[in-house]
Amino acid sequence: MKKAKVFVMCLIVFSIPLVMKIQVLRGAEKEYKFTVEEFLKAKADFDDPRPVLKDMSFKKMMPPEVYGKLIYDVEEMKKLWAECIGFKSPDEVGKIAPEIKPGKYSYMDKGKYPGLKELMIPAHYEMFNPGKSPHAGNFPEIEVVPTRQYYWSTPIAKATKENMGRTKLDSEGYINNDTYVAGYPFPRPSGGFKGQQIMYNWEKRYFSGENFYMVQRLLGFTKGLGVDFDGGIYWLQIRLHGRAMFEPYGWYDKRAQDQKEATGVAVAYFAPRDSFGNAFNIVYYLDRDRFDNWLLYINSLRRVRKMTATDCQDAVGGQDVIYEDRDGFSQKLSPKRYPYKFEVIAEREYLVPAPTWDGSLYMTSPSKGLELRNIQFERRPVYVVQLTQQDPNYVYSKRIIYFDKETFNLLYIENYDQKKRLYRNLLMIPCFNPEMGLLLFFDYIMRDFLDLHSGRGRGYTLPAPWVTRDHIDMSGIVKMGK
Repeated sequence: MKKAKVFVMCLIVFSIPLVMKIQVLRGAEKEYKFTVEEFLKAKADFDDPRPVLKDMSFKKMMPPEVYGKLIYDVEEMKKLWAECIGFKSPDEVGKIAPEIKPGKYSYMDKGKYPGLKELMIPAHYEMFNPGKSPHAGNFPEIEVVPTRQYYWSTPIAKATKENMGRTKLDSEGYINNDTYVAGYPFPRPSGGFKGQQIMYNWEKRYFSGENFYMVQRLLGFTKGLGVDFDGGIYWLQIRLHGRAMFEPYGWYDKRAQDQKEATGVAVAYFAPRDSFGNAFNIVYYLDRDRFDNWLLYINSLRRVRKMTATDCQDAVGGQDVIYEDRDGFSQKLSPKRYPYKFEVIAEREYLVPAPTWDGSLYMTSPSKGLELRNIQFERRPVYVVQLTQQDPNYVYSKRIIYFDKETFNLLYIENYDQKKRLYRNLLMIPCFNPEMGLLLFFDYIMRDFLDLHSGRGRGYTLPAPWVTRDHIDMSGIVKMGK
């Protein structure tokens, strides 16, 4: 069973072989016709600056009737979201190191512009260097762009505005899910439980949309910057509670309401070869004390196995994350099961990697240092939340998370082991579709500071209103595995 776990999955990553078609669930293939070959042909693993989000634009890849229903008036979205949160990002920044203007900067400019150190997250400042061992993902050059206003789609913003003030916390700061309807529950975090409100905005996130279909590719790198992992998945996800974008709204169905289900996930593996055909299904529950339902189909055994609560702390095979690191952080907040002390330790502007709008971000080959190129940075208002673990049996003693204050999206996370050493970190670089008002999974860098290993994942994500319960139920997953 230990061997099976190693082959099993990352809740945020995996990769795709170069010549294999995506045999998506049959309904998906009819809706969105693209293959792994097309995805990788549009943008190779290394040394490829092509703007994949233009060459494979959502408008081009989605049926016109579907795409047309998911785009909204941009100015209306901007206005509505600003009303929800009470500000626009361009008005909130520019006070720290104002001499750092939009333009291109090299790591050699650090001495000339000391304000860069003041503006950047410390780990990012260290990454602002030429590529070198033991970790991939340094960037020797950056382009600072003017701060832009980001926003969520009209249905998400309307649900947020209509339900503002409705979601309640209990006396310990934990959410009462019976009071949550849809949208972001705490668009203006405040008070003694501000840290928990920010965390619940992430828990109820609309990152990558409400339902989505995603292709993911991941490479793992040794401390000598050699490739030591190559695998692949496709991912389907459906929101079962708090639906605002797609009908049915609110609860997906009576089963979801009766069982208090939050989200359903289905993942199938294409690579590495010893994981081919493996698949898993997760149903996340709203009940903070109920362990989520994790089912794994092991293709070589033709058997379904149920994972336990402790399995979620295991390192995912070939990667620098645990299962509860999906999207950077997916651990359930509970006063009983591995509870945290929540603190907002900073609320200020940082110069951080900006979402890509065209997909031109790329990584150089191992011989060139595995550097990130065409990376843009943007001044952003940021919340910094520190979670201090109260149970010494959990793998991490502390997590420090940087959230974008305007979108509540996770930007960067640091995880410390029980000896208080920096263990792992993860830098997220999403993409942004301005017509849809959506931030979607695109790219990330993960690092392990104890094993001196690193990885890079990238994906192509499409909103998918066609995803149903049948797509994510285990019976369908077993069929895919076979």
